[in-house]
Amino acid sequence: MKTSAQKRWILACFSLGLILPMTLQAQTSPTTLPDWPQKTVRLISPFSAGSSVDIMARLLAAPLSKMLGQAVVVDNKVGAGGNLGADAVAKATPDGYTLGIVTTGPMAINPSLMAHVPYNPTQDFAPIVLLAAGPNVLVVNANMGVNNVEDLIKLLKTSPGKYSYGSSGVGSTNHLAGELFAFKTNTKMIHIPYKGNQDALNDVLSGQITMTFSGLQPLLSNIQASKIKALVVAGDKRMAAIPDVPTVAEVGLKGAEVMPWYGVVAPAGTRDAVINLLNKDIAEIMSRPEIYKQFKDNGSEPSTGSPTQFANLIASDVERWGEVIKRAGIQSP
Repeated sequence: MKTSAQKRWILACFSLGLILPMTLQAQTSPTTLPDWPQKTVRLISPFSAGSSVDIMARLLAAPLSKMLGQAVVVDNKVGAGGNLGADAVAKATPDGYTLGIVTTGPMAINPSLMAHVPYNPTQDFAPIVLLAAGPNVLVVNANMGVNNVEDLIKLLKTSPGKYSYGSSGVGSTNHLAGELFAFKTNTKMIHIPYKGNQDALNDVLSGQITMTFSGLQPLLSNIQASKIKALVVAGDKRMAAIPDVPTVAEVGLKGAEVMPWYGVVAPAGTRDAVINLLNKDIAEIMSRPEIYKQFKDNGSEPSTGSPTQFANLIASDVERWGEVIKRAGIQSP
């Protein structure tokens, strides 16, 4: 039986598919308020320069600067799995001059994974807009003789605890994807944490580990070269680049969706007028073909929506991943 959190997640994923077509329509909005902005706006990126989060921040900053008539400057505050940057946003004066790009990790996973997180993800932020979300894809070494999820499950049940999966670290979304997959399939696997997704992928390619879960972008060239085999998409719909790969629901694993997301927030208490203006302006930026394409090329499906919809997604994921972490007994090292 699905938990309430799982039901909300499924509904949230479904709603994301409906939001984008509406937001891609031409939109107009005032670009400023009478008293805002009157100085530089800081956009905090909680991960290092060159990361996918940082790239998204910089893709937004330039066009948003033009719309607002003030500079939007990206400020990298790196550390503690994104917590330092998120906390800097939470503790900032709620005057509209400090914004942040946040992800599933610091907002929905770390509060349950880590012993002390200095902010409350559902109380200390004013969600502005969801930017993008992208499903994990499960891949195995092409020489394993595993052709589909059913083959893999049979193999895992035949030899419990023999086969391994790699992730980018304890508590990462691809670690939790493995835990969720094991729970849904009633199987047991060995988790091998790495320093990054590429390291895990390299060991799948060499046959050192059995499988990994990852966003599609770093996997695609190796899938196309038949060096790894994609078995399932952990999203609510198939992906255009790998149209023959089924979704988790299609293989009987509904509720095993894993959709890491990215969004923009402000400190709690920021005026609704500022939040709503930014929501409309960022949605307009995301609808531009060149921006849309760059987000797609960066491995995520662009998607916007209202501040309330983003707030509901955050709250749903806090509960959902908290349940997975507790059930699996995961603790941050």
